[in-house]
Amino acid sequence: MADYPEAAQSKAAVFARRLGSASLLYLVLLAGLFVQDASIARAAFGGVITLLGVLGLIEYFDMAIKAGLSTRPQKFTGVLLGAIFIMAVFWALAIRENDEIALHIQLLGVLAIVPLIGFRQVFAPDGASKISGMAVATFGVVYVALLLNLLQFIRYHGDAGHWWLLYFIVVTKMSDTGAYCVGSLIGKTKMIPKVSPGKTWEGFAGGIVFSVLASWGFLHFAGQHFAGFQLSHAIVLAVILGVGSVVGDLVESLMKREADVKDSGKFLPGVGGALDLLDSLLFNAPIMYLYLRFVL
Repeated sequence: MADYPEAAQSKAAVFARRLGSASLLYLVLLAGLFVQDASIARAAFGGVITLLGVLGLIEYFDMAIKAGLSTRPQKFTGVLLGAIFIMAVFWALAIRENDEIALHIQLLGVLAIVPLIGFRQVFAPDGASKISGMAVATFGVVYVALLLNLLQFIRYHGDAGHWWLLYFIVVTKMSDTGAYCVGSLIGKTKMIPKVSPGKTWEGFAGGIVFSVLASWGFLHFAGQHFAGFQLSHAIVLAVILGVGSVVGDLVESLMKREADVKDSGKFLPGVGGALDLLDSLLFNAPIMYLYLRFVL
């Protein structure tokens, strides 16, 4: 999510741009999740998830380079490895339809990323920081690629995976929307101004309420697609996802302040870069995945 308010433009204009960009994105998402032709659905979802992952990795490393924490060769290595892991998990889940293989690929990513990046760092220029370079690259691949892969696991979680992914995205993003709307209208008490000056406790509370309402809406109007999903689960999960959304946004805000940038990129007008779009989703993805795998 974009961090700072636009001083030269009205809040209504900023919100209109955000709403337009978000609406377009959700239309593409719905097409990729619910189109009847399975091959088209696979291609659309795989293309979108890979595009967002690659753009997110590029934006992450660009911020790290601007902050003096990474180099262009490290960026190339990190983006390449991340893209390989994303496409490999997609192949296992969507093409082979084997979640066990996908889990092994995900585990391999966790285990292999350190030696692979370490090996690459051996050949880094003498002037480059070895420790910070390895740390930044490793974190970037895990943060963007491996967490983004969990959205793929959610998507292919049984026959209703597309509904669960839609639920996850909407409930998470409704926290962002609620925080922005309520914070813009009545927000006065700053949360953590050193990290994100625009966020308020009033907006935080509004975001939680919006998430809970969205979760209840899914259960009430589309409950037949969510077997075993109870009202108590819907409320508690929405609160956790609402809080996680804010924390994920704050984590990305730390990165942007370190790099002294307003947005991670210019992927969507009014929203910012791909990483601005993904920040809350990446942070919440493990929560949603663990709920589906071990609680539901």
